[in-house]
Amino acid sequence: METLKVPNYIKTVYIALLIIIIIFFMIMAKQLLVPLLISGYLAMLLTSTCNRLERRKIPRSFSAFVVLSGFLILLGGIFSLIYIQVRQFVDDLGTDLTQKLNHFIIKANTWCYDTFGFDLGMKDGFEMKKAVEIVQPENSSATQLVFSTLNTLSDVILLPVFIFFLLIYRDHLAIFITKVFRRHDNNGLLAKMTQLRKIVHAYIVGAGKVMLILAIVNTAVLFALGIEHAIFFGVLAGVLNIIPYLGPSLGAVLPFLFALLTKDSLFYPIAVLVAFTFIQLLEGAFLTPKITGGNVNLNALVTFLGLLIGGAIWGIMGMILIIPTIAILKKLFELSPDTQPYAYLFGEEDSNWFKRRKRRKKPTDEAVPGNA
Repeated sequence: METLKVPNYIKTVYIALLIIIIIFFMIMAKQLLVPLLISGYLAMLLTSTCNRLERRKIPRSFSAFVVLSGFLILLGGIFSLIYIQVRQFVDDLGTDLTQKLNHFIIKANTWCYDTFGFDLGMKDGFEMKKAVEIVQPENSSATQLVFSTLNTLSDVILLPVFIFFLLIYRDHLAIFITKVFRRHDNNGLLAKMTQLRKIVHAYIVGAGKVMLILAIVNTAVLFALGIEHAIFFGVLAGVLNIIPYLGPSLGAVLPFLFALLTKDSLFYPIAVLVAFTFIQLLEGAFLTPKITGGNVNLNALVTFLGLLIGGAIWGIMGMILIIPTIAILKKLFELSPDTQPYAYLFGEEDSNWFKRRKRRKKPTDEAVPGNA
């Protein structure tokens, strides 16, 4: 019996349509998919701890509850420290700093108008009313604000529920995937899934270590320069580092502007900018490759496009989630010969590919004169 061979361009059209359908589904199901993805990655992070408890004959449901409770307590402590720092920073934004900000904005508006003939629209300084209108437009009612708050609270409540169920039913999901890829060897497929979980685990842990180191180094630099709220700015810059390319720049802007407003000399904002740039160069060249290694192994073009797509679909959270998601897709594409080219497209460039082709052609090229 002859099998129908589908042309390659038809396969390409099918894959393009599948990508469009997936993106449309991601947009429509944002409220469910975002907490589900976050929960899935956190469940991968906590699976190894659950396995250790289960090897001590502790029931799976109880071990999942213990691990999840400990993780929530740890998160609660971290968020409490962040809240204290943010509260102190907001309390210190008094009248003096507001006046300095308005004075700086008026001078910047005047300089732009005199130099380029362009008015920034802030000749009287920064108006808080306009900022409130941007965050909450006039046509938004109190009912809409209440529903928005309830949606946020429901997302927060869904996270631990999803994590708990994913930890309990992780073997059930693994068996489901083996049934989907039934043509593959089950042992080999389970090994690849375990490797995939370890990759995500190593990426999350490595990113956490990098953020912690950067937070400590940034805070130490700001303390050395005498910048107020050094802990707040240093921790914020470390956390924003989870967003590739854009996060480090955003983390340096706030302490730069704060130093520009609070210090009388330009040395301090310039020193902050130079120090943060140097720290990011060290992080990109030595720290991240040493800690995370090749866990994700995505090329820069795919990473940048992924950030744009993730930001367009899910906002800031999409920019954070898109990198491990693409890494998982890359590993899934490697399971089938038909999709392995797309796995290569996501990965790093093979610079030796053309050299290997030249070596294969070289003996035949040299054999032609000898035969003549």
